[in-house]
Amino acid sequence: MPQIRVRDAALYLGVSDDTVRRWIEAGTLESSRDGAGRTVIDGLALAELARSNAVLPTDPSEVGRSARNTFVGLVTNILMDTVMAQVELQCGPHRVVSLMSSEAVRELGLEPGSVAIAVVKATTVIIETPQGKD
Repeated sequence: MPQIRVRDAALYLGVSDDTVRRWIEAGTLESSRDGAGRTVIDGLALAELARSNAVLPTDPSEVGRSARNTFVGLVTNILMDTVMAQVELQCGPHRVVSLMSSEAVRELGLEPGSVAIAVVKATTVIIETPQGKD
């Protein structure tokens, strides 16, 4: 199993090192020591905690859809010309950018500060891993 250092666990969870240490002290996360004596966390346990703590706003549209990757958030910026628009949303910790027609932006009534739902249906998802991690 991968072992994740406290500082990296905090980075991946979007919390402070102290929060991760408090979770370890409270028994929320189990830790061990690596060969260098550093506190590490089992990668699977960290992934399970990340999943259980991942709370995004619920989809207010009540629309049934096959796409599982939906992100509810706030429109933060719109760059628009006469034909095309770039719409940025902040969905929890995720920035989602969509390119669409300017007509669609107007029809949806999108403006900075409005609530929107990004639906992602992709045939390709590229996953990379960091190199040289100790």
